[in-house]
Amino acid sequence: MIRREAEYFFAALRFFTRLPAPAWVGHSAEQLNHAARYFPLVGVIVGGIGAGVTLATAQVWPIGIAVLLGMVATLLATGAFHEDGLADSVDGFGGGWTREDVLRIMKDSRIGSYGAIGIGVALLTKYESLAALGGVPSRLTLVIIAGHSVSRFASTTLIYALDYARDDDSSKSKPLATRLGKGELALAALFGLAPCLLLPVGQATIALVAVVFVSLAAARYFIKRIGGYTGDCLGATQQLTEIAFYLGLLCARS
Repeated sequence: MIRREAEYFFAALRFFTRLPAPAWVGHSAEQLNHAARYFPLVGVIVGGIGAGVTLATAQVWPIGIAVLLGMVATLLATGAFHEDGLADSVDGFGGGWTREDVLRIMKDSRIGSYGAIGIGVALLTKYESLAALGGVPSRLTLVIIAGHSVSRFASTTLIYALDYARDDDSSKSKPLATRLGKGELALAALFGLAPCLLLPVGQATIALVAVVFVSLAAARYFIKRIGGYTGDCLGATQQLTEIAFYLGLLCARS
């Protein structure tokens, strides 16, 4: 059982990041079908990479530079996987009028003006939020880790609650489970929410409320436009809820 769960975890790590996985893990459809439960744990790892780079570089350069380098580290670790999903989603929903148009535009590997603007605004908002939160670098590292884990749990809830919108096999996220069980969701919640326990309760609560609000709004919008979610929608939700988490913390501090 431990080996099987390890295979599921490394399958998630390999799918969602560019980090190496042991050769003994292999490849199988079963692994990918159960990998989503470890999506938030992968977020802890990616957030840890960004937090570590931020903390280390903050010893040498101003916090703004440290935050920027930490963000670059997470982009390298994931290959901008979720940012790409955000860009495709913004292109699709911005340029498509019908459900078929939206799904067709999302499949296009080229980035359009909507997607470029979406990525730019998202990265700038994330940077400004983290820089504003960066009074104490060691505390900021906890915020970064929690932001990455919580936002990935928010994406995981869409897999549990919504239907998969595509009828074809062309989506890059199709190999993932298109539905989660309650036990898998509970495990994802454990990994996704545990880092929040390291933050002040009041601040974390307000930040989580912001995440819930954005998640519900995104889910409702996806259902209205395309009848469910796609892999790109999961990436967009991760990006938007991560930003919502940081903005919620800023509101709690003001």
